[in-house]
Amino acid sequence: MDQLLPLPVVLPLLAAAGLAALGPVLRPWRRARDAVSIAVGAVVTVILLVIMARTAGGDQVYWFAGFRPVHGAAIGVDFAAGPLAAGLASLAALLVTASMVFSWRYFDEAGTFYHVLMLTFLAGMTGFCLTGDIFDLFVWFELMSVSAYALTAYRPEERGPVQGALNFAISNSVGAYLSLAGIAIIYGRTGALNMAQIGRALAGHRPDGLVIVAFVLIIAGLLVKSSIVPFHFWLADAHAVAPTPVCVLFSGVMVELGLYGVARVYWSMFAPALGSPGLGHPAVITRTFLAFGLLTAVTGAVFCFRERHLKRLLAFSTISHAGIFLCGIALLTPLGLAGTAVYVAGHALVKAALFLCVGIVLHRLGSVNETWLHGRGRGLRWTGVIFTLAAFGLADLPPFATYRGKGWIDATALGHGAALVPVVLLACTVVVGGAVLRVAGGVFFGLGDPPGEDPQTAAEASEETGETAGGRGRSPLSMLLPPLVLVVAAAVIGLLPQLGPAAQAGAVRLQDQPAYAATVLSGARVAHPAAPEPPEETGVTTADVVSGLGSAAGAVVLAGLALYRRRLPLLRRAPVPGPGLAGFFRVVQSGVVNDYVAWAVLGLAALGGTLALAIR
Repeated sequence: MDQLLPLPVVLPLLAAAGLAALGPVLRPWRRARDAVSIAVGAVVTVILLVIMARTAGGDQVYWFAGFRPVHGAAIGVDFAAGPLAAGLASLAALLVTASMVFSWRYFDEAGTFYHVLMLTFLAGMTGFCLTGDIFDLFVWFELMSVSAYALTAYRPEERGPVQGALNFAISNSVGAYLSLAGIAIIYGRTGALNMAQIGRALAGHRPDGLVIVAFVLIIAGLLVKSSIVPFHFWLADAHAVAPTPVCVLFSGVMVELGLYGVARVYWSMFAPALGSPGLGHPAVITRTFLAFGLLTAVTGAVFCFRERHLKRLLAFSTISHAGIFLCGIALLTPLGLAGTAVYVAGHALVKAALFLCVGIVLHRLGSVNETWLHGRGRGLRWTGVIFTLAAFGLADLPPFATYRGKGWIDATALGHGAALVPVVLLACTVVVGGAVLRVAGGVFFGLGDPPGEDPQTAAEASEETGETAGGRGRSPLSMLLPPLVLVVAAAVIGLLPQLGPAAQAGAVRLQDQPAYAATVLSGARVAHPAAPEPPEETGVTTADVVSGLGSAAGAVVLAGLALYRRRLPLLRRAPVPGPGLAGFFRVVQSGVVNDYVAWAVLGLAALGGTLALAIR
């Protein structure tokens, strides 16, 4: 057993307990609490990187209290780490560390519970990535979620954070109940909670109604966490009111963890039944989740481009990218999953940098209203440069890791007859990149004219007036350094020569359920897992580079058209979407949690109905 596996969870939980117990003593020592949190985050990041390196030769398994399986039946709880799981956990720890460094001089008052909640958030994310038990997967995600709810409402004296946290909590609690119901059904069907044991029990059998219902319920709960349309409404509301360092975790890794859960649950538990060509219907799985992914990518891009509240704009861009990630997973190929993993890493780094830059703008100028901020950010030179570089990374400009990940998703989609997928994803990337570059050009460089907005949008964007009260005359190095490091890291990852083979090998390891079951339940060490499909080429191709350059160029053109629309005769005479369209957007994104739950029920019915009718 790898004794390092429990440490990334134990360390932040112990540190959180210590900070909570010593809260009255440490109240005057704000910097001590910051230093402890940063140190724990950095140590956990290093430990997880070591674990990721060790998993290159096989999955690492740890059985708590030494309760190993007996005759293939799990009697204890395990952590099982593969390359993708350890990599995602290390990404989460890195973003927590960057957020805590940023918070060093950001909050004028950060009570003890801020640090405690950030550390429990880290423990929940890490445990979610490493656990091999489906019930514990639910438990770790709920620990993460409870911490997120409290962090969203960190300023309870204001109405907005409380309302956003309630919408967040209720929507995600509905998703949690769905997943818990599915877990209960699959437990009743197989008598097991260990994912490897469940997968082995379902292997070789045609899926019956209970298996399909369990799959739909568990996946639906994870789709709520992932903000997949129509389960997505909570995300923008939470981003609008949560502290900026917390938004880094919401967009950078929490949404992605939900999608990792979808992939992990499918391949570790249900793929032997639902994904077997002789028993299940993998083509139905692919078409269903591609439809959800494409709908999410398009919806997020449209809402992103019309938004003027900078944090909500970035939140909608996350929704669009979540759709792209789901498309990569839905293709059910090693290259698609590898592309999604790399895209997730690149997106998380540049999106975190963008949110931190918005935090600096809020700190210095006291607003996140794009229209009001137009031209007022000229004095924030370094912030503007970092924001612009991150925006180009979001638009898939080479050499950022985003272009390589998306290139592999496009390649495997074309190779499997899904020619529409690359076209739609390219259009969504151009729209999202254009929206963020429009902000960069208008706010930091004063290009073009301030964008128009309806009164309600202006009121929403003007609600947030600042998260700091002092020190607004400068941007401390502790605020500038984290986004700069994250942007550079996103570019460096895209240049790694062994990135493609390593990512695809990790994807193959996640998809090989028999090898996973043998490792967990029998202690076997499978050095060469079997790919469900032949591995594909992962080198940098001319098509990848051209697609990335074209996406970035299209985003620049779109941003320019948005900024200079009033000065261009042809566009000036073009019809402008009227109040009816704005009203439609307000009706859909109403802020009323009852509506959000109703949309989630509709999504559950669509997902369950499609799979129930097609898989028999």
